[in-house]
Amino acid sequence: MITGYATPEGTSNFAKKSQLAAKNHFKQFNGLTLSSIGIGTYLGNVDNKTDELVKEAIKKSVLSAINVIDTAINYRSQKAERSVGKAVSELVEENKAKRDELFISTKNGYVTNDGDINEELLEYIHNTLVKPGIIRSDDISSGYHCMTVPYLEQQLTQSLKNLGLDCVDLIYLHNAAEGQLQDISKEEFMKKLKDVFEFYEIQRKATTVRYYGMATWDCFRVPKEHPQHILLSDIVRLAKEVGGNEHGFRFIQLPYNMYLDQALILKNQIVNGSETSILETAINLGIGVFASVPLMQAKLLGPNMIPEFGGLVKPAHRALQFVRSTPGIISPLVGQKSENHVNENLELVKFSPLSDAEFIELIKKLTS
Repeated sequence: MITGYATPEGTSNFAKKSQLAAKNHFKQFNGLTLSSIGIGTYLGNVDNKTDELVKEAIKKSVLSAINVIDTAINYRSQKAERSVGKAVSELVEENKAKRDELFISTKNGYVTNDGDINEELLEYIHNTLVKPGIIRSDDISSGYHCMTVPYLEQQLTQSLKNLGLDCVDLIYLHNAAEGQLQDISKEEFMKKLKDVFEFYEIQRKATTVRYYGMATWDCFRVPKEHPQHILLSDIVRLAKEVGGNEHGFRFIQLPYNMYLDQALILKNQIVNGSETSILETAINLGIGVFASVPLMQAKLLGPNMIPEFGGLVKPAHRALQFVRSTPGIISPLVGQKSENHVNENLELVKFSPLSDAEFIELIKKLTS
């Protein structure tokens, strides 16, 4: 079990010793120094070969100036978390990284099985969750999502075991609106969310969790009339009710790339009576944003999908540069396993993100 968590001093030291990184590759948020590219662990087969590929991709990324690592308990049926844990353990044992240099996030909420146990999902749910009394069958939404406190407590304990950590830097409630609002009202959802935030605040005091947030797909980037639409200001207000001004709700995750650009252009949020985009709102409320699917699961890498800019020749570099340069985004989370893809994506570390002024000019160019 590795102890500790990402600290201002540790993450700053990580940036200082990252000789290959370009100026401004690292960004400051909430006292932490975080790389402007993160590694994601979503896709892949549920097998030992993929475990090894993910582990080596994480190790190479960390050695190439990336200190943001994202996973979830349901990714590859818990094997993604275990791959992250193995990579971090080897980096620490080999004295190539320290725990306080790395910002590690995971997600709970979706019901999952265990890829290392030969049981089907429903059998696993019954034996591991229903039979011991952790959940009732009606606790699970039609979207296979559960946000009861006993379930999330069991999930967090299992995630820490999978990761080999005594504390995770960030725990997301995973696609809660998307998984719950098809079955319950928003009023009931917010009541459940308050219970979850109270649980997370207890875990912060126990130092098993440093921060918490919401990993989402639709709710922060759909039009206001959409049944799953949520105001970020309402979520922050709820966090303050539970944890005061020093509450731990500090991050969200959402899809964002050149195609899924709603987070940038859709003014579906309200701050101080003004309609703003979710990214503008996050900046105003002091919430950090990580971007999922920055490459649209490779769909943006075809010829002529992204116009050239900034001297970047490779489509992957242009796609990631667009996301990492967007004001309000800390890092795009890149899923990468093959050696060629890892090497190609890591080349971008040597380039600085665009300045805000350069990004505005790029938007003008892309929309003209």
